[in-house]
Amino acid sequence: MQSRLRLAGHGVQPLLLMFPLGLFWMAFVFDVATLLGAPSLVGTLAYWNLVAGLIGGVPAALAVGFDAFTATDPAAARVGFFSLLLDVGVLIVFAVLTLMRVRGPDRSADPGLLLLEIAGLAVAAFGAWFGGRFADPRAPIASSLH
Repeated sequence: MQSRLRLAGHGVQPLLLMFPLGLFWMAFVFDVATLLGAPSLVGTLAYWNLVAGLIGGVPAALAVGFDAFTATDPAAARVGFFSLLLDVGVLIVFAVLTLMRVRGPDRSADPGLLLLEIAGLAVAAFGAWFGGRFADPRAPIASSLH
């Protein structure tokens, strides 16, 4: 199955997904640096990376939703809705992380939030791999759903 939402022949969802994923990973790197002794400004940068990642994640989730709702094959619809569920779940995890950091003066993460961030990144990585299968017409799921 190929993504139905396309721009110049390329699936839009993988293009939109890379921006928030990169921001979430950079927030993780900044949080690790803060816990290892970097200035508190680095923790604040991590917080704003999370905010920007959430803003960029909404259009990516909308693109996945469009692909899921417009799928004509039931198997492709199941794959699309699972991908949508993963993407929305990741956005919820990072929204919770962001909201929990608002109360702190420097908005940096403690070790408990860092563990939740690692879990969110693991689900995000799996979701990106799984959702990327829509864009590649040679992927096993794509060839079986045409």
